[in-house]
Amino acid sequence: MGTAEVERKLAAILAADVAGYSRLMGVDEEGTHAALVAHFRELIEPKIRENRGRIVKTTGDGFLATFESVLGAVRCAVEVQRGMAERNATVPESQRLVFRLGINAGDTMIDGGDIYGDGVNIAARLETMAEPGGICVSARVQEDASGRLDLGFEDLGERQLKNIVRPVRLYRVVFDRPQAPVGSVATGAQLPNLTDRPTFAVLPFANMSGDPEQEYFADGISEDLITAIATWCRFPVIARNSSFVYKGRSIDIKQVGRELGARYVLEGSVRKAGNRVRITAQFIDALTGHHIWAERYDRELGDLFAIQDDITTSIAAAVEPEIMEVEERRATTRRGLTGYDLVQRGNWHLYRFNPESIAEAQRLFTAAIEADPNYAPAYASMAYSKYISAQFGADFESKLQSAFEFARKAVALDEKDARAHMFFAQSSLWLRRHEEAIAAARQAIALNPSLAHAYSVLGYALDCVGEFEEALKTVAHSFQLRPHDRTVGRCIPAMAVAHYQLEAYEAAEETARRAVTLTPLYWLGHQMLAASRGQLGRKADAAQCIQEIRRREPEISRSAYSARLPFRDAIYAQRIEEGLAKAGWNG
Repeated sequence: MGTAEVERKLAAILAADVAGYSRLMGVDEEGTHAALVAHFRELIEPKIRENRGRIVKTTGDGFLATFESVLGAVRCAVEVQRGMAERNATVPESQRLVFRLGINAGDTMIDGGDIYGDGVNIAARLETMAEPGGICVSARVQEDASGRLDLGFEDLGERQLKNIVRPVRLYRVVFDRPQAPVGSVATGAQLPNLTDRPTFAVLPFANMSGDPEQEYFADGISEDLITAIATWCRFPVIARNSSFVYKGRSIDIKQVGRELGARYVLEGSVRKAGNRVRITAQFIDALTGHHIWAERYDRELGDLFAIQDDITTSIAAAVEPEIMEVEERRATTRRGLTGYDLVQRGNWHLYRFNPESIAEAQRLFTAAIEADPNYAPAYASMAYSKYISAQFGADFESKLQSAFEFARKAVALDEKDARAHMFFAQSSLWLRRHEEAIAAARQAIALNPSLAHAYSVLGYALDCVGEFEEALKTVAHSFQLRPHDRTVGRCIPAMAVAHYQLEAYEAAEETARRAVTLTPLYWLGHQMLAASRGQLGRKADAAQCIQEIRRREPEISRSAYSARLPFRDAIYAQRIEEGLAKAGWNG
C-alpha cells in the first residue's frame, strides 16, 4: 500500500468465488479455465457494467467488484446467478462452475486500483457463508434492498465471522432460479436403495455430566426421539435395539450409516450442571458425513419428563423439514424416479412459490399419482400446490375446490398423515368451511405436534372466526418450533391480521413489512401493510403500498380486495377496507 493519504468512499462490495474450484481444476485444468474466462466475458463483466459497477480485481477463481448503490450490487448478483443457472443447465453436474456471492455495504479505502477495509473483509466472509449458487448479504444490504426488488431475504441470524470483531447479521437472498429440464441433470453418486424413503437413525445421546445416575435421562431423550420421529415424521426409523449397540463407542458416522442402512443420523449429548441441563443435537448426512443441522438447548431443571417432551418436540420439529429440503434437492438429480422421488422433486419446485415452478410441481405430482394411485403424500402435495396457485390469480374458487378434493383424497388414503389433514384444513378455510378447517388443523397438530406449518394454518382459521388473541399465540408457537421454515413468510401475515383487527397498528405494520420482505409475491402482506399504514396516517408510505397493489392487480376493486380473506363476519373485511381507504385507495 502506498504512503500517500488514501481516499475513502462508501460503496457496495460484491465478493465471489467458484465452489469446488480446486477439484474442477484438478480434473480438467484447461477446460475449467476456458469456461471461467467465457463466463466472465459473456455474463459477469456485462452485468457488472449494466449495474454501474466495476471489477476491482480477479482472484483466479473469483472476483471483487464495487457498485455505486446497494440495489445495483444485489440486482447484479441475482442476474449473475440466474444467468449461471441457465448456462449450466446443459453442462454435466461434475463440470459446472457454480458461484457463491457475498455483498456488504460500508466504508472502503481506495489505494490505486485496489480497495481495503472492514467493509471489504465482511463481503469476503459473507461469500464463504453463501450456498453454491446463492447470495449472502449483510443486514445493511438487506435493509437498503428490502421491498425495492422482487425478491426476499431469509434471516440467518447473527454470526461471528473470522477476523471480524463484532457479530454480523446475515441474510440469504431468496430468488427464483431457472431450472434444468427434468432428466437433463447428470446423475451423481448413487444413493443406497434402502426403501423409497430415507431411513433415519437416532444414536444414544452421550451423558457428559460425569454422573452415572444421569444416564437414564440421556437414554430417555434418545428413546423419545426414536418414538417421536417414527410417529410424527414420514421416514422409517431404525429400532432402538439396533442403534443402542453404539452406546459408549467412538464411531464413524459413515460406517454407522452403512451398518444400519441409515441415510441420516441424529446424535447428541446431555450435560447437567446444578439446576440446569444442556442438550446438544447434530443431524448428519451419513452418506457424506456432513452436518446438516446442529442446535443447543438449555433448560432449567424441573419436571424431567416435561423437559424430555419439550426437547423431543423441538428437535423433531427442526429435523423433519431439514430432511425434506435435502431430499428435495437430491430428487432433482435422480433418474428412474419412484412416486416418492417425484413428490420430493415436485416439492422442490413448489416451494419456489412462483407460477412457473408451481406448474412444474403439479406435473410431477400428477406423475407420482399415476405411478402410485394410493400414495397419500402425492395427493397432499398436489392439494397444497392447487391452494398456492389459487393465490396467483384466475379461477380462484375452482382451484380451491380442486385443492379441497385432493386433500380429502389424501386423508382418505392415510388418516394418520398430518400434512394431509393440514392441507384439508387450509382448503376448507378458504372455501369458508370454518369449523371443518379448525377441526382438521387441530387433528394435524394432534397427529404431529412438531408440524410448525399446521399451527400457522390454525392461526389463519382462528383469525377468520375472530379469535385474534388465540391466533397470535398459535402462530407464535409455530415460529418457536421452526423459526427458519421456508413457509414462514406466508404464515407471518396471520399475525399481521390479528394485530390489525386488535387495533395494534404499529405491530401490524411491522409484521406486514417483514412478510412483504420474505415473500414479496404474496398479496396478503401487501394488503396488511397498506391498511396498517393507512390507519397510522402514514400517507406517503401507504400511497406507495396502494400503488404497488394496483400495479399487481389493476382490475380488482377495493371492496373485493378487502374481502379476499375468508372472514366469517363481514365486519372484519370492512375494517380492512377502512384502512385501505385511509391509505388513499379510492373506489
